[in-house]
Amino acid sequence: MIFTGWESPLALLKYELVQLEYEGVQVPKEIAKRVTCLDDESHKMDFDLVDEIYSDLNNLKVSSSFPYEQPYTLTEIKKARPSGPRRFDSIEDKDLLDKFHGAWTGRAVGCALGKPVEGMGIRGQKGLIGRAAIKEYLKNRNHWPLDYYFSGEDVGDDFVVYCPNSQRENIAFMEPDDDIHYTLIALAIMEKYGAEFTWRHIAHTWNSCLPYNVICTAESQAILNYNNASPRSTASDWVTPEYTSLNRNPYREWIGAQIRADGWGYGCAGNPELAAEFAYRDACWTHRANGIYGEMMFAAIIAGAFNVSDPIELIKIGLSEIPSNCKLAEACMQAIEKMKVKKDFYSYMDWVEEDFGDLNGVHTVNNALVVIGALFYGELDFHRSVCFAVEGGWDTDCNGATCGSILGAVHGLSNMESTMIPPLNDTIKPSVIGFQEITMKELAKILIEKGEHDIIGFIDNNTQKIGRKINNIKIFSDKELERITTKYNY
Repeated sequence: MIFTGWESPLALLKYELVQLEYEGVQVPKEIAKRVTCLDDESHKMDFDLVDEIYSDLNNLKVSSSFPYEQPYTLTEIKKARPSGPRRFDSIEDKDLLDKFHGAWTGRAVGCALGKPVEGMGIRGQKGLIGRAAIKEYLKNRNHWPLDYYFSGEDVGDDFVVYCPNSQRENIAFMEPDDDIHYTLIALAIMEKYGAEFTWRHIAHTWNSCLPYNVICTAESQAILNYNNASPRSTASDWVTPEYTSLNRNPYREWIGAQIRADGWGYGCAGNPELAAEFAYRDACWTHRANGIYGEMMFAAIIAGAFNVSDPIELIKIGLSEIPSNCKLAEACMQAIEKMKVKKDFYSYMDWVEEDFGDLNGVHTVNNALVVIGALFYGELDFHRSVCFAVEGGWDTDCNGATCGSILGAVHGLSNMESTMIPPLNDTIKPSVIGFQEITMKELAKILIEKGEHDIIGFIDNNTQKIGRKINNIKIFSDKELERITTKYNY
């Protein structure tokens, strides 16, 4: 029986045909025709019929002519990656504290900036693709180019934006968002389970912290697969990440894992290789191939951003932790070449849309190209770059958050100039079970106090901290926070 957690069984089947083609599987014409003939209404919930066709797809193999090498296991991924720095020297505590604060702030600013137009960016509006619709919306309000949070002002143009708490008229904090939630959850996992955490620990934490109705696409299918195969009252470990990531999961190369990279990058600051490994553990049970590589690449970039400030070097650090002959690496290397000849971000995005516009609006590869383009053309200017990342369309809040996170780690909060920082009041208000309101300054202090600036120190020291539990992360008592503040003169 087919299980579906995000869309109808028929929708999953149609997405599966697209996904199989993307990963080099030739679907027989008779199967493709049979799917095409199914009616979107009368067959959309026909579980038996869809499951029968899905079963036929399970026997198909990747074509021998498929030119990419896209391994699944971490061992094989490491064999297929190019050379890279792997790890950098440590950073002074005070500088690192400022960079952690900057990374959290940058992530929140970029996320909040993109939230109102996420749907517009992904699906477009009024016959315009996402990037064009965003530009038109801004021009109609005399706000082009983007330079501040979106306005919800109704000017009679019939465009629709969402998330009023992230609009310029109302914004006062970082409102709930999965880009922020997954970063908090990563820190909780590292503290609770240590450096040897597994994908099962992640699945268990999601069950404890995330209501099912806030989990999307690949994550929705994977956790459904996991729970269907993991009885609560009987010990069972037969379910595998191969099963949870593949079974009825056509979203396995979409952006859902890529947006979960940041916590591993923070916990492994200065250690791109370890950050990528932790990202792999996080991604391997929900995604495959480039879906996994996207999270690994950006975890490595974020970890490297605490030491490196050149955008091309950062991109190459990320690429050094994924297979050199995968689709994501190929696209990023093409992008680096285009950056040499495209005069600005907008002409660069014209190329991205032309060559990668057929991908879903929440696919890993096209959104990754938006982020690295924003880093390069923004010339590492925090404010300018996050605006580019959102102007680029598609998954706007995810791209703004990732771009802001990287640049926050590069600069540190003390070197970030942006009118978009003060309105958030340094405050995150998540809506995940067990997580409460917290400031980004507190989150930075938690990271710096854990140890030697990567997860090994983070884990070694975490049991020595005494404080009150908030968000499943140990938030220190007021006295302890005062001690940390005095120690680092922060």
